[in-house]
Amino acid sequence: MSEITTPTAPRVDADGQGLVRSTDWKGAFAIGLAGTILVTGIDPAAVQALGAAAIPLIAVLTATGVVLCLMLAELAAMMPHRTGGLPSYAYETYKPLGRRTAAHAGGLSAWAYWLGWFPVAPINMILAAAYLVDIFHLPVGHRLQVFGSIGSPVGLTTLIVAVLGILLMFVPCYLGIKFGAGFAAVLGVASMVPLTLFILLPLARPSKFHLAAVAGFHLPAGVHASFGLFVAWAFVMTWSVLAMEAAACYIGECREPTRDAKIAMSVEGGYGLFTFVFTAVVIVGVVGVTANVDPLTVYTQVVSEIFGSHAEAVQYVLGIPLIIALTLSVLNAIAGSARSLYQVAHDGMLPRWFMKVNRHGTPARAMAFNAAASIVVLFFGSPVRIYVFSNMGYLSSIAVALFGYFLHRHYRPELARPVRLPSGAKWVALALALAFAFIWAYGGWQSPRLVVGEDNERLFFLGLAVLLAYLPLYWWRRYSDGKRAGAEPPERNGV
Repeated sequence: MSEITTPTAPRVDADGQGLVRSTDWKGAFAIGLAGTILVTGIDPAAVQALGAAAIPLIAVLTATGVVLCLMLAELAAMMPHRTGGLPSYAYETYKPLGRRTAAHAGGLSAWAYWLGWFPVAPINMILAAAYLVDIFHLPVGHRLQVFGSIGSPVGLTTLIVAVLGILLMFVPCYLGIKFGAGFAAVLGVASMVPLTLFILLPLARPSKFHLAAVAGFHLPAGVHASFGLFVAWAFVMTWSVLAMEAAACYIGECREPTRDAKIAMSVEGGYGLFTFVFTAVVIVGVVGVTANVDPLTVYTQVVSEIFGSHAEAVQYVLGIPLIIALTLSVLNAIAGSARSLYQVAHDGMLPRWFMKVNRHGTPARAMAFNAAASIVVLFFGSPVRIYVFSNMGYLSSIAVALFGYFLHRHYRPELARPVRLPSGAKWVALALALAFAFIWAYGGWQSPRLVVGEDNERLFFLGLAVLLAYLPLYWWRRYSDGKRAGAEPPERNGV
């Protein structure tokens, strides 16, 4: 039985086209800011539920995201021929357990990563629409609840804006990494402005920041601390605070990936840690936890609290770049996980349909698949509900990647590593993999009840069902390969 082989050059499809190396660390960093922008969805919701107690939990979990970024920098610098970031390295890192295990680790991880990342597009377009409605005083429109009680009502205006936003962001994705990275660089700078400015706003009027609200990291009145509560929220938070790793999706398309990997991932992790932690501090210190605070529009509410009668002008200065920033995450949600599907389809684990590359050198079909799935998920309405079923995929792919890093460092220490962490990093990776696996199972089960407030586990099982959809997709690939060969499914993949 022959082995799966990994090419040492960029992937090429049947038409002679492949992904193009035409960006650098700045392009990877700019598009990877899509992960940091997820602060706009998770920090306000976490603060409203946990009060100041959310701050240390966010800090610890985001710090693990920085560690993850550094580990991915090491793998990306070693494997510049693989694109798609975190899940694309699983095939190589799991080889000590056998080719078959390695192939399935890569296939399942990529599908899980897709489930984790594509819902970023509908969530951030829901947020962008909420800010448009708030800033420009647009009518909300008739509320729809397409998925019944498993979803929540969503306004017609939100749906229209969100669909248009997803379709518009598909265009730069389709036109290639060079155009997309340039477009993302503009959006990236625009995104850093509101995210950073928001953290610095209390300096303009320090009297509006109440340090006593932060001191002691207390839970809100009436909320009782429990192990289950914190693990359930840790499950939901990890969907966002680990997402700086998105920059790794584009290292394989950098002109000098072994150099750019370390720079892009280090800068991404550092800026993400700063943003996630201090955004929560500002929200608690300025507006705190009240019934009048809407997590969907808390940024403009903080501006109103600080600037009072002068807030409207500042809301435009902050709010419009924030809306632009949210669209950056949509771009990455469509483009990033599509590259993971593309890579694993080349590895023989997902249908060949995902392998199609257009004349601009981008995986067009996989991106179109993401855009269509994103529009469907819009109808769930509530970001928190989407977090739960989406993170059934994302956090499992993170755990698989960390365990793979441990295997790679433990069983292949002799390999040259252009970026190399201390030897103890492998044990850190193993500890994090086990911790995230526990959060995935226990926190995922508890989160519908303790985070969403829904006394059943339908969202948990929905995420699990989509995750397991990998199996029929894999079987279809084996069947189609068998038909192409005119015989039994070929053994060349060893699976």
